Amino acid sequence: MRRKLVVGNWKMHGNIKSNQLLLTDIINGLRDYKNADYVVCVPNPYLFQARELLQHTNIAWGGQNVNQHEQGAFTGAVAPHMLTDLGCTYVLLGHSERRNLFHETNLTAAARFDAAIKANLTPVLCVGETLAEHEAGLTEVIVASQMDAVMATLGDKEFAKAMQLNMVFAYEPVWAIGTGKTASPAHAQAVHEFIRHRIDRRNSDAAAHVRIIYGGSVNSKNAKELFAMPDVDGGLVGGASLNAEEFVAICRLAN
Repeated sequence: MRRKLVVGNWKMHGNIKSNQLLLTDIINGLRDYKNADYVVCVPNPYLFQARELLQHTNIAWGGQNVNQHEQGAFTGAVAPHMLTDLGCTYVLLGHSERRNLFHETNLTAAARFDAAIKANLTPVLCVGETLAEHEAGLTEVIVASQMDAVMATLGDKEFAKAMQLNMVFAYEPVWAIGTGKTASPAHAQAVHEFIRHRIDRRNSDAAAHVRIIYGGSVNSKNAKELFAMPDVDGGLVGGASLNAEEFVAICRLAN
């Protein structure tokens, strides 16, 4: 049975004082809940603070993106080893906001995925369709194209390592991010099942074990029903991860 995973994505929010309060409340709220995995992906300037507060707890921390290069003249970029230096074990890749606002592509997501694997970071690859694509019936076409670009870059050795690092796929319909709209549990299940079948074409063992989490206005009211779906292995939580009480409630439902 796959272990549930909840990942909080703070996006561009936080300051030293509020982070301290938020993380302390999350630590206290989840101290006795050890039957699922919990991660917070915080802005890069606060990764040191996250490490100081979260080490020796049951909560991991990660980056919100990473560059595919280990070093060089890439002003503003963050190399994989910089994340691991700060104790990160997870990194988000291909988030729709990175694709739409910063013009990242399937190919750059694939390169970053490969770099994350080589740095021993567990990649959380975000895939999902826009409202127009959803209404046009193109959900599976879009999700497949986003997945295939990554899968095609990985040779057998890299794919085996990705499995060892427990790679994660996150289905985040763009039309449900920050809108208050949530994909129905049935829709989420259908897309998650499609993702799993897509992975099965490459490796049946990976398909059985890979965790596929749902993102898109996840909250404590809809999480229980979503997490009950057989192919929904947890959640990628945006706005609700900035509220300790709400985030803890979601994590406890996964537990």
